[in-house]
Formats: sequence, C-alpha cells, structure tokens
Amino acid sequence: MLEFRKDIFADERDDNLHEIGQPTQRQDMLGHVTGTSPYYDDHRFANLLHLKILRSPHAHARIRSIDDSAAARAPGVKRIIRAADVPVNLNTLLSLIQFGKDDEPSLATDVVRYKGEPILGLVATSERAALEAMALVRISYDQLPTVFDVEEAIKPGAPSVNPAYPKNTFEYYSKYDHQKLRYGDADATFGQADIVLDERYQMSPIEHAPTETNGSIAVPDTNGRFIVYTATQALFFSLDTSAKINAMPSNQLHFIGGTVGGGFGGKVDTLTEPLAILGARLTGSPVRYRLSRHEEMQFGSPRGGERIYIKDGIMRDGRIIARTVRAYFDSGAYTRLSSYAVVKCAAHIPGPYTIPNVSADVYCVFTNRTPATAMRGFGVTALDFALECQMDKGASAIGMDPLEYRILNAYRDGDMKAHRREAKNCALIECAQVAAEKANWPLREEFRRMSSRKGEGAARPSIAAADRTRAPAPPAPARTPASAPQRISYERPTPAAPPPYTPPPASPPRSAPPPPAAAPAGSTHGAPRFSSVFGTRRR
Repeated sequence: MLEFRKDIFADERDDNLHEIGQPTQRQDMLGHVTGTSPYYDDHRFANLLHLKILRSPHAHARIRSIDDSAAARAPGVKRIIRAADVPVNLNTLLSLIQFGKDDEPSLATDVVRYKGEPILGLVATSERAALEAMALVRISYDQLPTVFDVEEAIKPGAPSVNPAYPKNTFEYYSKYDHQKLRYGDADATFGQADIVLDERYQMSPIEHAPTETNGSIAVPDTNGRFIVYTATQALFFSLDTSAKINAMPSNQLHFIGGTVGGGFGGKVDTLTEPLAILGARLTGSPVRYRLSRHEEMQFGSPRGGERIYIKDGIMRDGRIIARTVRAYFDSGAYTRLSSYAVVKCAAHIPGPYTIPNVSADVYCVFTNRTPATAMRGFGVTALDFALECQMDKGASAIGMDPLEYRILNAYRDGDMKAHRREAKNCALIECAQVAAEKANWPLREEFRRMSSRKGEGAARPSIAAADRTRAPAPPAPARTPASAPQRISYERPTPAAPPPYTPPPASPPRSAPPPPAAAPAGSTHGAPRFSSVFGTRRR
C-alpha cells in the first residue's frame, strides 16, 4: 500500500496525481488473465525454417578444423551458416553509443572463449532435423588454458581471454583499466579511526530463467525488407545491432515486439535476431531461432558474479570517517553490458552516507565464463547489498543500534558527495524514522529529531525540530574487529505505542481533478535533479 507522509514533506509535492496512488489498470492485464496475450512465437508462417546453433563444449580452445559436409547432406537441411557468411561478425551492444570495442563474434572463427559459444548455424525444415544434422558435424579442438576467477585473471601471466582487451580488463576512454574515485585521503585517515572494519563480499552469477526463452522469427517482406517478431526488451537496440551485423540499412528491418514472457534484463542483449535475419536472407524463407532451456541457461547472459572489498574507518561515536571499496565485475568472455555496470557501481559509492574520505577502484574483468549482462539494477544491487551488510557489521563493532548508525551517517541536504556533487532532496533519515515507527523499533529522542533538511528549519509534525546534530552513540565496550559478531540480534525491547498516524485526505476523483495548487515558497517540487550516473539534470 502506498502511503504519502505529508506530515514530513508537506511542501514537496501536491497529491493531485493521475497515476501514482490511483487504481490504474495495466494495459496488458486482460490479455494475461484470459490467456490471449500475443507472444512472438504465436505467429505462424508457411515454409517456416528452424535455426539451431552448434556450440563449443570447451571454455577455451582453438578450432583446428570443422567438417560439416555430412551435415550439409542431411535430410531437411537447407543451409549451413558459417562465420564467413556473417557480413559483420564482431559486435558489442554498447558500440552503438561509442562505448567499447566490438569484441564478440556472432559465430566463432578460430578460438572459442566460453562453454556454449556459437560456432555454426544449421537451418532446416524442423528443429529435430537441425539437431540430427548437428550431430554429424566434426570439429577438432586444441584446448587452451582457462581462467575463471576475476583476481586471477588480472595477475601477470594469466591466460588472455579477449583479444580486444589482452590484459583482461575493459578499457575506459581507451586508456584506463578501471573506474576510479578519490575524495579526501582515505588511506591516511584509517590511522585516526578507533576501529577499522575490512570485509569481503562475493556474489554468484544468477540466471534470469524467464518462462519464455530468448527467440525471434525473421520473415522476408517485399522490396528486400524483413519483418522480425521478437521477445527483446530493447527493440531499437536489437534493430540497430541486427542491421549492423547484417550490413544492411536499418530501414530494411521492421521489428515487432509485443509481450515479453519474462526478461529482467536478460533480453536486452541481441542474441537471436541477427542470425535469424541472416538465415532468412540466405534461404528466402521465414526462419525461427529460439533458445532451448539448456541454451538459455548456458548461452543466455546471467547477472555477472561480483566481488567487493569494503574497508571502513569508524569512530567510537559512530561516524564513518573513511571508506575504501575495491570491486571486480566478472564480465565473462566478452563485454556485452558489464562495462556499463561498473560505471553505475562507481556512481553509487559510498552509498547514501556522508563520508569525508572515500577511495574506490572498480574493474570490469574478462574470464572464460558465459558473458554477463543486465539484471534488475545491475551494477548497483550487489554493491548496495555489500554496503548495507557493512553498515550492520560496523554498527555491531561499536555496539550501536544499526538504524541509528545509518541515521547518524546519512546524507543531509547540502552535504558534499564523494563525486563532488551537492546532496539535494535527501530523505533517508525520514524514511528510517518512519520505518522505525512502523516496526515499533525504538529510536532515541535525538535520532527522532534529526532531519535531512538543509538549515535549522521550523518544527514539523512527528519531528520536534529540524535538527542536523549528529548525536554520539553511548560509550561501547572496547572490542577488536576480529571479535566483532558477524550477525546482529534484532531482539528489541517493546517500546511505548507511537502516536496514531492520521492519513491525508483522499484525492479527488480522477475524472475531474482540481488544478494543482501553486507550490509554496521554498518548495523543491519540480526542481531539476542530478543523475548520479551521467551528471545531467533530470526532472
């Protein structure tokens, strides 16, 4: 249930909203509940052909020879697609916005760099015929050394995975091997801290596992055009990537999206459309290329594994005076979207906390794993998990309430972020206070009075005054980081019942909303805000 706390931010925004808080029906709801939502694979075409891909059984190997002569003569086979048939065989999605080098082949030429990498395409009258012909292909390999750990991959002498990035790290602006953030002098400040907390966090790759696997159907149209029915999450990315790989004008392609049967970021990559179009061009017939569940798990991009080291310098009164972060993103064998995830990660360090000394180094590393991609907040989700685990451990190390520890260190309006941008429109303190109220979690009076607001404003409901004082925690028994507990007990004494909250009056009917009231003096409603990633203003 959505609840507006107008007692806290009374001058931030009026409630005459058309969508937020209103019972708006989803556009696709009726199709979903009646089973009539159209998916790409619901289209049927005469003479439909099927494309299947022969994939590498090795994580890293040199291809010595390929003998597909028997497969070419197999029943039902219409065409074999080799790397030489692909007009532009190297690509990376982000090259469309001039970010990174083209490094991933649609079909491998001389070397395979992860298990499941595409080598050969077979177009046949049925999926079964394509699979039976695939079994007749003979490929000879010389296996090569592999590396699967991000820190091992960047050591001197490690096997080079990606020839576009021979040192196994993505290059930013064609010269930097990582994203770097420096604010103050974190290394020098650790010596002043009462406690130094140094922790390591490891996340595993996660498969999106959509109900509908990746797939598309390419259909020849008139005048050299092709219609493509697809499950992509990024229609124009897929269109432009397909045009580039097929070396054809984008206006010769008509992409039709529609319902996506689960994506979560895993259908941002253009995995099937370029080769489906190429198959249709080479045969003159409609071609369907859909991943099996096994292919979706092996070839479809997962969320990449991330390794994050966080070191905090903490004072006994609860202030964090220094934080360093060293993070590694496992991109797998090729770039796809991991290099952008690193940029997002660096933009969210050190979390929503004012820390006067910050140092961060974030790397995009290539290994012989399946290439990774976007997944629901990628670049930020794992980092935030690690940062908040670190906050819990820091609070435990000094014997402080974890919620009060966060309130003490939270951004206030006017604070300077580590990226040298002024914090504006902050609300973490108020959110924490409301969460404590809802959970009957006792906060000391000085923490209930704290505010994110800039300046010493007048009193507001439920908060005695706009108090920016960072109250110290009570003295805690001395302990070393090594003896600090790794888990926090959330067993709290039962507090007195909080005062009842009176909800704001209901909004007027949507059919005749009143005109919005003029914003009160000092309101920030409608003010431009900064994007922490690109440094641009947004509304």
